[in-house]
Amino acid sequence: MAMTDGIAATPERGLARALTAPGLVCIGLGGTIGAGIFVLTGTAAAHYAGPALILSFVVGGLVSGLVGLCYAELAAMIPEAGSTYAYTRVSLGLLPAWIVGWDLVLEFAFAAATVASGWSGYAQSLMADFGLHLPRALAAAPGAGGVIDLPAAGIVLALTLLLTRGIRAASGVNAALVALKVAIILAFVGLGAGSVRPDLWHPFVPENTGSFGHFGTSGIFRGAAVVFFAFIGFETVSTAAGECRDPQSDAPVGLLGSLALSTLLYVAVAAILTGLVPYQELGVPDPIALAVDRIGHPSFALFVKLGALVGLTTATLTALYGQGRIFYAMARDGLLPDAFARVHPRTRVPAASQWAIGLCTAVVAGLVPIDVLGELVSIGTLLAFGLVCASVSILRRTQPDRRRPFRVPAADLVAGLGLLACLALMASLPPETWLRLAAWLGIGLAIFYGYGRRRAVGRSGIARPD
Repeated sequence: MAMTDGIAATPERGLARALTAPGLVCIGLGGTIGAGIFVLTGTAAAHYAGPALILSFVVGGLVSGLVGLCYAELAAMIPEAGSTYAYTRVSLGLLPAWIVGWDLVLEFAFAAATVASGWSGYAQSLMADFGLHLPRALAAAPGAGGVIDLPAAGIVLALTLLLTRGIRAASGVNAALVALKVAIILAFVGLGAGSVRPDLWHPFVPENTGSFGHFGTSGIFRGAAVVFFAFIGFETVSTAAGECRDPQSDAPVGLLGSLALSTLLYVAVAAILTGLVPYQELGVPDPIALAVDRIGHPSFALFVKLGALVGLTTATLTALYGQGRIFYAMARDGLLPDAFARVHPRTRVPAASQWAIGLCTAVVAGLVPIDVLGELVSIGTLLAFGLVCASVSILRRTQPDRRRPFRVPAADLVAGLGLLACLALMASLPPETWLRLAAWLGIGLAIFYGYGRRRAVGRSGIARPD
């Protein structure tokens, strides 16, 4: 029987190790190239950054690069399902681990709901091209004029069913869809480059409206913070480390490779998009399709919408996958009911965990508007990323002799800059987003002290929280 930080991991409960470095890169791209590129590029340009959205993605990529290096060290050193939760448990203890695990529920589940809402927008746009329309009551969340966003809830449930079939099946579908959507994005960039109007990039940084975060320099950082959850994909790679064949070498390649490719694609799309359509007009559910229409290629717009559906499908898939593994890890440690730690004997998937997340996410996707979801996911992602950076510095001091197959260069500097950058982007988000985060963490602490703490304390290797 293997032991992981004192917690028994019996073979019948272990996850299947079936992923390789290319599969991890595809998981990273599948999670990163989604709502951020197909939906929120337009929203962030129209409301926050204007053409300087290009710089917002550069800022997001740089911050993610610092965090990605820290993730690579931890994923290679602690190759477990659970991502930031597992790293925090090892470096800071049980209570901080619960806080970050509960934050990851917000991050992954709400990210899946956000992307599913974007998927619904593109799906309905595509249906309208063929003269098909859903009743308004079934086409939007209550805050957006409907009763339930049925397509958003439906895609979440369909992908949950796929994930319970096994990681090999889900990984294969994801890889094929990632290849298709990257091809369509590159086609958009190539097609649009010849029709760019440089005058639309002036002023590159629109004048601030007098409110923090609405254009100007602060708008660049607000835009970066709002779209930051798009970079959640490479955290999903870290979560998948427990299912890698060779996590010590595959995890760093998957993390850093998917991050570099994603950032390049985001910057390229932001440049082309704001060079084709005035940024003021980009606040629509399908900004890339709008840009294609503007340059006179209506037939290609159909493929763009299909590509968006594919991209949003893989992003939803990987977010649901990541959250299922977080639940599995927390239940394995006793913080959640044992049913969530049970692995199906044939598929080697934590099916109960996956279905619990899928059902809850479907409800959220169907009932909560996308703008509220996006900001919540961003602040949750930034909090988790900051804790990853802190964990690297702490473990370098508390466990200096532990084997590190990948080491962050200038670890204290990189981790410190990464932590400060995450805090700075969090500070640029609206106050109401902070209040929602505080309320969510308050609920989590009540669950921890009312249920999880007494079950986890006393299990082998679990220390009593302070």
